[in-house]
Amino acid sequence: MPTISIVCGALDGPQKAELIQRLTAAAAEVTQIPTEFFTVTIQELPDENFGIGGRNIGEIKAEYAARSQGLC
Repeated sequence: MPTISIVCGALDGPQKAELIQRLTAAAAEVTQIPTEFFTVTIQELPDENFGIGGRNIGEIKAEYAARSQGLC
């Protein structure tokens, strides 16, 4: 049974459902394995629990939001 695992920030219910559907569909298409054989797990981490370039994701998202609103 193929397993797809993803670690990401918090998602709401519709986002999780769409992610599971799309990951499964793409993997089934590429591998030619029927979708019903796939298992998908989502591990959610708070933005403060992982980082890139020495900054946590919460900080990066806040900076991006400020830039998008023309505040930086």
